[in-house]
Amino acid sequence: MSENRMNEKFLVAQGIEKSYGKQTVLRGVNLQIQPGCIYGLIGRNGVGKTTLLGILTGQNTHDAGTVTYGGQPVWENPAALADICFSREMNSAAANQGRGAQKVKDYLRAGAIFYPRWDADYAARLVQLFKLDTKKQIMKLSKGQASMVTIVLALASRAPITILDEPVAGMDVVAREQFYRLLLDDYAETGRTFIVSTHIIEEAANIFERVVILDEGRVIEDCPTDELVDQFRYVSGEEAAVTAALQSCGAQALSAQSLGRHKMLAVRGSAAQFAALEAAGLSVEPMSLQNLFVALCGHGDENAKG
Repeated sequence: MSENRMNEKFLVAQGIEKSYGKQTVLRGVNLQIQPGCIYGLIGRNGVGKTTLLGILTGQNTHDAGTVTYGGQPVWENPAALADICFSREMNSAAANQGRGAQKVKDYLRAGAIFYPRWDADYAARLVQLFKLDTKKQIMKLSKGQASMVTIVLALASRAPITILDEPVAGMDVVAREQFYRLLLDDYAETGRTFIVSTHIIEEAANIFERVVILDEGRVIEDCPTDELVDQFRYVSGEEAAVTAALQSCGAQALSAQSLGRHKMLAVRGSAAQFAALEAAGLSVEPMSLQNLFVALCGHGDENAKG
């Protein structure tokens, strides 16, 4: 059993608040990252995902609240930070901060210095697998290749808590599938904790053991993925029948689409409630993680009623 698999330290955020000027980005965020789990962090653009990840990893300040790892503060704590890798998307901001101007080999060399569990052999295999030119500056790579560099850093760090922010940005579907396999293989070997923040929900959903949904600066869901998905269904039928059945069983309607007298709703409920809706003659179909995310965070019909 590897050292990483034996890690039992929790990364905990309590009451995190963060504002930029008059704009409040995070509002009383509480989050407990359990060891040995693959998390998906999802939310719309601008809800504070990257800000939260930066705070969790001591790379960003916060206005209120605490972040601890193994009961010790993360901020300016080298012992804690040595166990946490935050691999961020390479974008124009990264280039402006100097990371993009680095050659690939220098960027990875810095990772070898910073992360005490750095696996040089694994890094070399990944570089060869992704066909990366280590003599090139990161800013001169394609967006997909730059993402591959961040993936090499994250996986080769062997950090007990490894966070990837938009890891597959710019990568084609073959390369994305390759990444998901690599992550699952590494997880099977080490059991370390991964947090993956991505907008490509549908194809990444199968790797998430647990999903955290951030909306309007708050954590609105933190649940095992299968349990969360099982709480949602599309319910459809003649409008009057749908309305009556929902009122009878008490399930929560989140959004609605109407076509003439026919109505389809995204509904949250229990197995017993869904069985009652089916018994009433309605069509009850499963929803994907992406579907339920849109229903929860789309805000297109917040007051939908059955």
